[in-house]
Formats: sequence, C-alpha cells, structure tokens
Amino acid sequence: MSEKDENKNYAADMTDQQITLVDDQGNEELYQVLFTFDSEDYDKSYILLYPASASEDEEVEIQAFSFKPDANGDASQGDLYPIEDDAEWQMVEEVLNTFLADDGTDY
Repeated sequence: MSEKDENKNYAADMTDQQITLVDDQGNEELYQVLFTFDSEDYDKSYILLYPASASEDEEVEIQAFSFKPDANGDASQGDLYPIEDDAEWQMVEEVLNTFLADDGTDY
C-alpha cells in the first residue's frame, strides 16, 4: 500500500463496486473496490481499492483511504482521506492481511 499526501475526489457506482479517482492534475483512473470496513478504534470508515485495469494474475498495489459514509453507510460521493498515522496504517494492513488470508486471493 502507498500513502497519499492529498485527499482524492471520487464518484462511485457501488453496484459495480468501482470508483474513479481524480488526481490533482485532473487525471482519472478507475479502481475496483476490494472492500470497505469500519474501525471503532479510529472512529472512521475505510475503503481499499486496486486498479480496475489489472489482470487476474497481475500483482497490484492496493490503495487504502478513510472516507465519510453517506446515510446508507456507502462510499458513494465525497472525499477520500489519506491515512497518515503509522499505527492506523498498521491496523489497515492487518485487516487487509486477514481479508487476503480468508479470501485466498493474491492481489
């Protein structure tokens, strides 16, 4: 996972589980939602993404952000926020590792 220094804007169609990230230069890239989860310890919601263009046998870089869910608890509109705290990153990585171990999928 890599840290991002800036907030990312996104629009989501959660039925397809895809989000388009727009960087500071206005470049758009489509990402697939791996999963979302909530942390009571940090009182935040998190979303983990990987490039939608990645092939099944390709190793990909997974992006993780915190977000503010809408009234339905979805990441449907708004901003993604960088994870800047090392302890918070460690917690997100532990959740990801548990997910990958349970899923049996290599990303």
